[in-house]
Amino acid sequence: MTRSSLVSQYRTAILVAVTLFLTGCQSLLTNNAPSIGPVSPSVTSPIDSVEREIGRQEHPKIIKSYGGLYSNPKLESMVAKLVGRLVAASPEPNRPYRVTILNSPTINAFALPGGYLYVTRGLLALANDKAELGAVLAHEMAHVTSRHALARAQARKNNEMVSRVIKNMVGNNAKAAKIKAKNLITLASFSQVQELEADKLGIETIQRAGLDPFAASRFLKTMGAYAEFLTGQANNDPKANFLSSHPTTPQRIQAAIFAARRFGGPNIGAKEQDSYLDALDGTLFGDAPDEGFVRDRSYIHPHLRITFSLPEGYRLENTSKAVLAVAQDGTAMRFDGVSVSPDIRLTDYLTSGWITGLITGSIREQTINGQKAVLATARAKGWTFRIAIVRIQSATYRFVFATTRPNASFESNVTETFNSFRMLTYAQAQSFRPLIVKIEQAPVASSIDTYARRMRGSKQKARLFRLLNNLPAGARIKKGQKVKLIVDQP
Repeated sequence: MTRSSLVSQYRTAILVAVTLFLTGCQSLLTNNAPSIGPVSPSVTSPIDSVEREIGRQEHPKIIKSYGGLYSNPKLESMVAKLVGRLVAASPEPNRPYRVTILNSPTINAFALPGGYLYVTRGLLALANDKAELGAVLAHEMAHVTSRHALARAQARKNNEMVSRVIKNMVGNNAKAAKIKAKNLITLASFSQVQELEADKLGIETIQRAGLDPFAASRFLKTMGAYAEFLTGQANNDPKANFLSSHPTTPQRIQAAIFAARRFGGPNIGAKEQDSYLDALDGTLFGDAPDEGFVRDRSYIHPHLRITFSLPEGYRLENTSKAVLAVAQDGTAMRFDGVSVSPDIRLTDYLTSGWITGLITGSIREQTINGQKAVLATARAKGWTFRIAIVRIQSATYRFVFATTRPNASFESNVTETFNSFRMLTYAQAQSFRPLIVKIEQAPVASSIDTYARRMRGSKQKARLFRLLNNLPAGARIKKGQKVKLIVDQP
């Protein structure tokens, strides 16, 4: 095979693999600030050149999909220096990297071919020291140096080929399904092996960099606890892991502890917590102002001057495209804004064909807190949908509730949510401010509650405080200890 054909095939395979890395390696808005990098000398080869070109092409798409770059010179400097330190300790110390901090509250980090590393400010806020962040970044660097994207793409290509052969040659549907399921399991396991391999290589890198090798298992525990805090569900269900591309958190934690023990017992290597927290001080926490805020079960958009709340039992999530909510019984809600000319009647928009299964007899016009609205019901494929379209001046907003089990409780929750939608006064809108991470050094020893009661952004103040500071229940704050608080931006 010629070098040019090898490069061509590599380019095709890696482009397929790019999409596989966009979901990141999590356990789980715009400005024009530059990303950080490169942070090491460049050494070129035909394959590396292809990787960097693909990364360069995909980089703007990542920035857009994650709401832009997060500009914070102090934080950027700390992360860049840490990456440089990790590169020097990595198996390929001459490989160039470009690290970008994304303006997203999600807990995520991932890599693209060519040494493009990404970490969200949400993950930075959750980590407690340089060793923990180093474990995450070294894990992503291991994906790059191990060229996992190419291997994953080839595995998927082989799986698709097997599926086509099964479809063409195996007549027995049950037998075909069994063979296909076996191949899916193999593909998922292959990806899990990659994740565990990246964990192991990352731990070796941070140990060579002089950092605590047990930081990887420590942060995996924190991410698992934080995911449970947000969703109310633990990530330890073996059935859920069966076809998952990532190992369950407990499995990864045990593997990470085993990998770290090869270098000695606990308390080996540096954590460098104080300097990490100093760099983190003042970092934006949670939603960015131009995307609106989630506060417990309420959504507030100060710029648009709108708000609504959901009943007890729903969990809200703010994304760049819509506000989503889900209840434990599987009921879901979506809220977004749509571009509809003020000259078009809301009923005409509702019946314009974007809703499947719309029951025209259910349509009714009314007002919600003084604003024009139209409500309707739709049914399709076993789902019942309750829709509300609300117009405020020239802006149009949509609510869509969906359930497979419509009942009186569902209807009550829908009505309560619709009726909570209202405009804010200018003064009310201005009273909502972004949240930031504030670092304080305890002047005296005190209880967790002393600090937890000052937390903003959640009604579960003590639990959030313990999670962000990696503190067990019943712990006390020592004199001189630095802690994270979530407070309103001044």
